[in-house]
Amino acid sequence: MSALLHITCAARTDVGLIRSGNEDNYLMVPERGIFVVADGMGGHAAGEVASDMAVRLISRDLGSFKGLAPEDAATRMSQAIRTANAAIFERTLAESDKRGMGTTATVLVLHGNRYLIGQVGDSRAYLLRDGVFHQLTKDHSYVQEQVDAGYLTPEQARTHPYANVITRCVGASGDVLPDIFSGTVRANDVFLLASDGLTGMVEDDALASILQTQGTPERWVDRMVAEANRRGGLDNITAIIVNVDSTGEMPEDTTTTAETRSPRTSGETQAPAVAP
Repeated sequence: MSALLHITCAARTDVGLIRSGNEDNYLMVPERGIFVVADGMGGHAAGEVASDMAVRLISRDLGSFKGLAPEDAATRMSQAIRTANAAIFERTLAESDKRGMGTTATVLVLHGNRYLIGQVGDSRAYLLRDGVFHQLTKDHSYVQEQVDAGYLTPEQARTHPYANVITRCVGASGDVLPDIFSGTVRANDVFLLASDGLTGMVEDDALASILQTQGTPERWVDRMVAEANRRGGLDNITAIIVNVDSTGEMPEDTTTTAETRSPRTSGETQAPAVAP
């Protein structure tokens, strides 16, 4: 027997109030338990290309995690991100108007009774469990390095002039080293994946408060985007929310094949079974 997760998920991306274009992308494949947020950079068009390539290529190369040992799953996650990195970097070399483009990538995979996260850049993954909301990922950013070194407090980092300077991204060089995080999944867990257009505008306690109100992932994600815009909407805003409605058991030979790709749109998906 293997774990069967029943989830509800929703996502939305919004240009915000200042930018003329949206360089964020996201992808949800709930039947395979795959969720990706990418925040592109390099100027309008180039940044959008990088983030679109990242979500498509990473999802494609993740494949199925069915039967994989935890260490093999982590290796596959890392390799999928590195392969996307190589493809994006090659495109920057081949097309002069794409030089300097890159993207963050925050990837969540739910497989069996576990979650796996791949991380490059400063988009984030959070988990709300038993009323406690905490950041699962660590930003690859200048201000995070300053916080780690004791030169800045987290509060100072939020408003620092270099708050948007990242130290690692997908596509900037020939290779990249993703951070990998993993853990167990429990019923009623809520995962949030977000670009810094959300987390830079809305503090963690406010995000947690939204997730703890009555509602659905679609309503929560709409409220988060609205709140980021209410506070200024200085950047593109993207969020995916995954609610684990229940966990259970299923026979090993049960599979699901349907795939949902919903970049750059808003909506909620009811996924009756996640069994990658």
